[in-house]
Amino acid sequence: MKHIITVQHTQSVHHTNGMVGSWTDWDLTELGKKQADNIGRKLEEELAGKNAVLYSSDLKRAKQTAEEIAKHLGREPIFRRELRERNLGRCCGKTVQWLRENMERPELTVDDRMFSDGESRRDAWERLLPFYGEITTGDEETVVIVSHGGILSIWNAMFLGLPVESCCRTEIHGPAGGVSHMFVGDDGKHRVRNIADMSYALFTGVSITIIQDT
Repeated sequence: MKHIITVQHTQSVHHTNGMVGSWTDWDLTELGKKQADNIGRKLEEELAGKNAVLYSSDLKRAKQTAEEIAKHLGREPIFRRELRERNLGRCCGKTVQWLRENMERPELTVDDRMFSDGESRRDAWERLLPFYGEITTGDEETVVIVSHGGILSIWNAMFLGLPVESCCRTEIHGPAGGVSHMFVGDDGKHRVRNIADMSYALFTGVSITIIQDT
């Protein structure tokens, strides 16, 4: 049984100032740091005695989330560029309003790019796919992954066996700080127990048991 826990990075400055996230490097807010610490405390309880491996996007907001979690898991994060948010090109460093007013092309298919120097959803899918295969077929039994909403939506589609084209019709992720639990059984079946659970970010010290299989 493989246990994969994904964490959407916690509140970042760009969530509060109307700026584009993407590949722009934003720090966590003070609330975001507290949320990340809470997630780490909760995972420390749940994963006690397990040799969890921690992966993270190398963008600052995900990196800072992973570093807070790492303090509780006793593991150094492994930073991977594959886990970066989708690159939206020249709108990085601009406001969300600027993006809306200057978008070159609406994303009607997975191959469309809002800006010609950015990534399409298919580009992001293909960037993530080798890492997804590495994790789902590797020997690591307990894996924690810290990434971004857009990329985790693609991850979730992959895990559910959906085609890349589904990424233009669905988004499967929650708010900043959401934690999801997924399992790959010895029979190869993929099971999802939680999606974007915000109780971790709001951790109060009350234990919740995660049942791995039935």
